[in-house]
Amino acid sequence: MPHPQPVAGRAVAPLSIGPIEVWPPIVLAPMSGVTNRTLRALYKPFGFGLTVTEFVSSNALQYGAKRTMEMIDQHGVERPVSTQLWGNDPAIMALAAKVVRECGADIVDINFGCPAPKVTKTEGGSACLRDIARCEAIMKAVVAAVDCPVTMKMRLGWTESEQVFVEVAKRAQAVGVQALTLHARTAKQFYKGSADWSKIAELKRAVDIPVIGNGDLTDPYDAIHRLRESGVDALMLGRATLGNPWLVSRLRALMENREPAATPAAPDRLRFAVHHYRTMVEEWGEPRAVPQMRKHLGYYLKGFAGAGALRERLMRTETAAQTLDLLEQTIAQLELHASELAVA
Repeated sequence: MPHPQPVAGRAVAPLSIGPIEVWPPIVLAPMSGVTNRTLRALYKPFGFGLTVTEFVSSNALQYGAKRTMEMIDQHGVERPVSTQLWGNDPAIMALAAKVVRECGADIVDINFGCPAPKVTKTEGGSACLRDIARCEAIMKAVVAAVDCPVTMKMRLGWTESEQVFVEVAKRAQAVGVQALTLHARTAKQFYKGSADWSKIAELKRAVDIPVIGNGDLTDPYDAIHRLRESGVDALMLGRATLGNPWLVSRLRALMENREPAATPAAPDRLRFAVHHYRTMVEEWGEPRAVPQMRKHLGYYLKGFAGAGALRERLMRTETAAQTLDLLEQTIAQLELHASELAVA
């Protein structure tokens, strides 16, 4: 299959997944407890061409539990949306795929990548890579179950000595999976060590369907270099964007042949954190939003003087009003300090 060509004004080509064109070719990684509809809608405008839900248990979807259905809920503004499923039974995965498609998923993604024990102990996620035949059966069943593109995300293999990613990818292509994402670590590595982008390049050479590269993309210039060097069709960004969605807008600028703007100064970053916080409280209610937002505030607070002490104080606030008051005070103090420095 010929590689899509960039159009005028763009340094890279869009990602095509079946009939769906993704521009820019930047994908938000599925992250448990993180990529809910609120975050996807807030982060989409920074330049994500495709957003992915939290990964959802196919078993849980059988019962339509309220929390599970919330995980696949959409605002609509973050489309196209891919819903990621995990499980170990082809028939149950097929039923789950039908459910998420009926609930608005534009793409169904199969999770062969998650290394978390809560997933792998039931032979889901990356544990599936220990049984290639079962991987193939799951992919075949899901492709047959839905009328939208099916994609798959995986790791290199379960261990360093069991790297099965090329074989699983070839079987995926053969049964009709329309794009692949590779996080270039083994399951046993979790997030330790470095992602091996030579393996992502190897996968791109081995198949004809689009390949999305994932792992250690923390700098926009490095990310665009990795995309070009490996030949992949798109990049998937996850943890590095938390508290720093400007990474995405800076990468998008490079993809559009523009020089990226600088990451905003601390007061503006905190203003966006306040917006994120207020939106979470509005959509999920204070009892759920306050504890969930503690981890997000930790990400937004990276990289400026006094952030550590502020983080400790924010971890102890119990109400949204207390948290927001503390953030607003901090923004005012930072701006006062900046104006004093400018005068001096």
